[in-house]
Amino acid sequence: MSDKPVTLAVIIGAHGVTGEVRLKLFGEGVVALKRYRAFNNFGGGSGLSVEKLKDDGKGGAIARFAEVSDRTAAEKLRGTALTVPRSALPALPEGEYYYADLIGLPAVSTTGEALGVCVEVENFGAGDVLEIERPPVEEGAKPKRFMVPMRVEAVPEWSAERGLVIEVAYVDQ
Repeated sequence: MSDKPVTLAVIIGAHGVTGEVRLKLFGEGVVALKRYRAFNNFGGGSGLSVEKLKDDGKGGAIARFAEVSDRTAAEKLRGTALTVPRSALPALPEGEYYYADLIGLPAVSTTGEALGVCVEVENFGAGDVLEIERPPVEEGAKPKRFMVPMRVEAVPEWSAERGLVIEVAYVDQ
């Protein structure tokens, strides 16, 4: 298992005058976030230690960190990603995945053709969708991307060792 950073939330602004911050959550809500007492400050050096964390009633959260004592300090953290190492996340049942496990995996067709690399996983409401970036065909050209639903019909197999195996019918020619 990798120790690459996984973003669980991002600070979207200050809340009040005592240093609390508002969080946009990327996981399963405040309850899942509460299992972590400290976060890496992605790209910013030192970490942030949780003193208080509560649901904001709007799908986000309000947090107080030991290192943040006033509104000015809280405002400076806007846009800060709160991360944990991938190895700190709980194990998943067979067939489930974290988006971080899929991003960066090579994609190949069921016939063995190299297709590119998974660069994004989106969910527009009907299920997860993988965005695969193909390498540029010629020097200086922009790479092309295509999307594939993360369903067994389209992606019959995936693993860290083999990558994403994509059914040929779902490959954007």
